[in-house]
This record gives sequence, C-alpha cells and structure tokens, in this order.
Amino acid sequence: MSITLNGKPHSLDSASTISELLKSLGLEGKPVVVEHNHTALFPRDYDSTLLADNDQVEIITIAAGG
Repeated sequence: MSITLNGKPHSLDSASTISELLKSLGLEGKPVVVEHNHTALFPRDYDSTLLADNDQVEIITIAAGG
C-alpha cells in the first residue's frame, strides 16, 4: 500500500492506523499534529483512523523553544 506522507510517497507493508504509522516513524507519544486527507485529527482518533491506499497524511512535529 502506498500513501503520500508530507508530500512524498511512502510505502506501508499492510493496512495500519495513524497510531501504527506514528510508531513506525518513531513519533509515538511525541507532540504532533496529524492531518489525514485534509482533515485535522484529534489524538484520540489516531487508534481508530485506518489508512487506505493513496491517502494523504501530513505530520507536523511540535517543538518548544525560547
């Protein structure tokens, strides 16, 4: 399966959720904003949002600074 992740093609071995994608990218538990097919998601929806072929996902990491 192939999705577009932050504007670039990204292959997945099998169907997965946003949570599983974040875990595979090393972003599990990190402060991020996720947009799935042009819709911003609440973190509570990451476990139940399934990815499908040709989906578009944008992940923005949040960093504090000073």
